[in-house]
Amino acid sequence: MINSLGLYPLISAPSNIGCTTHTVRSKQHLATLKSVHLALGYRNPHGYGFSFGLRRSIHETVGSHFKGIAVMTDDKSTMSSNEEDLENIGIFRIDPALEPYKDHFKYRLKRYIDQKKLIEEYEGGLEEFAQGYLKFGFNREEGDIVYREWAPAAQEAQIIGDFNGWDGSNHRMEKNQFGVWSIKIPDVEGNPAIPHNSRVKFRFRHGDGVWVDRIPAWIKYATVDPTGFAAPYDGVYWDPPLSERYQFKYPRPPKPKAPRIYEAHVGMSSSEPHINSYREFADEILPRIRANNYNTVQLMAVMEHSYYASFGYHVTNFFAVSSRSGTPEDLKYLIDKAHSLGLQVLMDVIHSHASNNVTDGLNGFDVGQTSQDSYFHTGDRGYHKLWDSRLFNYANWEVLRFLLSNVRWWLEEFKFDGFRFDGVTSMLYHHHGINIAFTGDYSEYFSEATDVDAVVYLMLANCLIHSVLPDATVIAEDVSGMPGLGQPVSDGGIGFDYRLAMAIPDKWIDYLKNKDDYTWSMKEISRSLTNRRYTEKCVSYAESHDQAIVGDKTVAFLLMDEEMYSGMSCLADASPIVERGIALQKMIHFITMALGGEGYLNFMGNEFGHPEWIDFPREGNGWSYEKCRRQWNLVDADHLRYKFMNAFDRAMNLLDDKFSFLASTKQIVSSTDDEDKVIVFERGDLIFVFNFHPENTYEGYKVGCDLPGKYRVALDSDAWEFGGRGRVGHDVDHFTSPEGIPGIPETNFNNRPNSLKVLSPARTCVAYYRVEESQEEYSLVGVVEEPFAAASASIESEDNNLDEVKETIAAASVGSKASSRQTRRCRQLRIFFRCEY
Repeated sequence: MINSLGLYPLISAPSNIGCTTHTVRSKQHLATLKSVHLALGYRNPHGYGFSFGLRRSIHETVGSHFKGIAVMTDDKSTMSSNEEDLENIGIFRIDPALEPYKDHFKYRLKRYIDQKKLIEEYEGGLEEFAQGYLKFGFNREEGDIVYREWAPAAQEAQIIGDFNGWDGSNHRMEKNQFGVWSIKIPDVEGNPAIPHNSRVKFRFRHGDGVWVDRIPAWIKYATVDPTGFAAPYDGVYWDPPLSERYQFKYPRPPKPKAPRIYEAHVGMSSSEPHINSYREFADEILPRIRANNYNTVQLMAVMEHSYYASFGYHVTNFFAVSSRSGTPEDLKYLIDKAHSLGLQVLMDVIHSHASNNVTDGLNGFDVGQTSQDSYFHTGDRGYHKLWDSRLFNYANWEVLRFLLSNVRWWLEEFKFDGFRFDGVTSMLYHHHGINIAFTGDYSEYFSEATDVDAVVYLMLANCLIHSVLPDATVIAEDVSGMPGLGQPVSDGGIGFDYRLAMAIPDKWIDYLKNKDDYTWSMKEISRSLTNRRYTEKCVSYAESHDQAIVGDKTVAFLLMDEEMYSGMSCLADASPIVERGIALQKMIHFITMALGGEGYLNFMGNEFGHPEWIDFPREGNGWSYEKCRRQWNLVDADHLRYKFMNAFDRAMNLLDDKFSFLASTKQIVSSTDDEDKVIVFERGDLIFVFNFHPENTYEGYKVGCDLPGKYRVALDSDAWEFGGRGRVGHDVDHFTSPEGIPGIPETNFNNRPNSLKVLSPARTCVAYYRVEESQEEYSLVGVVEEPFAAASASIESEDNNLDEVKETIAAASVGSKASSRQTRRCRQLRIFFRCEY
């Protein structure tokens, strides 16, 4: 029997799960009946492994009638019905080296299956369970406002706010047997008793007899009095009339083959030293992102957080948008605008911890009760000592409802296209990754240190997300490299689509800070970029917001430092420091994109080498916004060299847009020469040549490749439009030569059956594409009609001889001789092509 509110059912006999007649007091029991011993894992007499049926839980000793109804039960019926699935977990076919940990995978998969079945049995299914926001918090029901709050530790409760003068004596709430408080507030003369956009709070008395005021846990908007220093936030009843609700106009764009992600923080996106708004971001910043050919925007700091300098990671109100940048309707406008531009929008979701704040955060509901009646664990297990934040009890039924509903809320209400889950490493392990150096040994991932409760929650969350939105993109921020994190739940994995390749920026920072250019190891760079698990996709990045936080520096600032203040003018020759800095900025980001993963991420401003660092307003800097903004004026100034890095970033993205190399499974590194300082690899249909040598230029450098034919330059970091010297000829056709015996790699050149020779200047990178014989004009006409038209128009205006230009292109395409004037004009077209393509 399911309670009409979708809360806790009454378990009664007869039952198909073997329970005797008994009423379960609260559904938390269903999630915690099993002893913590199994949740932590233990060694059995036969060696390591998670075992079943060997220990009885504390709860099971209370009465055998609880047997069979718990998520973590010893009942064999579930095991029997899924025994074949548990014995044939797909992840072992992909990685047989995981076989020694089969008991662990069986245990956590059984936990997941049992938890999901219980949700289906008592809540109507995972998707219905994840609509808690339709019952909890404030909702309109049959012409009344109904407010519900889970607070089992409260002894009395009231709803207070502007609507009743903050006096709750006439608005006392009632508590049911499951710890849920509720009240129905009738409309007054046809109008809601609580006006839209008015302040509200939940007032309750706990066991010590003390009354406290808290922001409702499911509140959809929260604000603070801007005139009061360090004033606490207030909950806001958000229910705008239909005329004021934002109506989405555009459908979600198709899921890209590979995400090219622009990580952005709305608040600090203004060029002025103040907090930017959602609408300003939508109108002013989104067009920049689209112009640089990104296909995905990842928004930070969306969930309400009372401490701005936390970068949005100390969340206080999980269902509320950050009010600093506007209202929920303003955020909807932003997302709809992004969709209209063909941009998907991902959200940073923080379910790894919660703010430690009491007056305005979820932590305020913890008044010393047991973990069973709280959102968080008690004691040390419920506190992150480095983050000074609270840690969720993922085995608690109501915590599952709260977090899963939170995921669905952002998908349904705001039309987000997916998530980046923050702090996943902290969730996966009881030690939270603190002072742990992961070496890749599998025993580090599957042991007593694994938090199976959190693993099961993440499996449920990924299952839910892809059920509600099959084309969702879900990314895990995990530094440990846990195997299976990016495998489907059906194969025994945790279900993420991508993981962040977090070791890559660390490697670049290490090189830039600690190594001379002549000691850079091409083999180590290549190994760092390609060190990822087969079939588990990664999003690579050279730097994110982490590398820009105060106390650290961006790649560009590490490379050029104080020269960025005085040496970026195009009106004077570049200093050696600036020339090196711009060259390596382009190379580092391009090789990270091309070799480091199946997706790419850039943090706002780094595409043009934004100088300095990020420092949010705080007491230590006099509450200044000076370094909490983006100086767009730098890249917009035509006389500054920032434009070159931005143009190359645009061209990188467009190269993938045209050739889809990020989505290609073909990735072959054929050469990592530490003496020459050259890395050569193939990705998709392209050949990449990176020359990191500070001085040496190689003429006729031999490069191995797969397919025979003719190759041309697709992208060249040394082109004039990217701030280079223009040393690579773009009119040159590169023809391959066969190498060795076909089909016998050891007889080939660098294990490649063909080769070609190229010019490779110092500190440059060039991508080459193969010209199909049936498409001789591929690079100039077939692929780039619009750039061709634009270039034609520009040249036509010079002497109104468009026919001659077309003849020049045709002549160049078939290798005919052309006059120097024709060659110059064709090069003009090619330059335009490279800049746009």
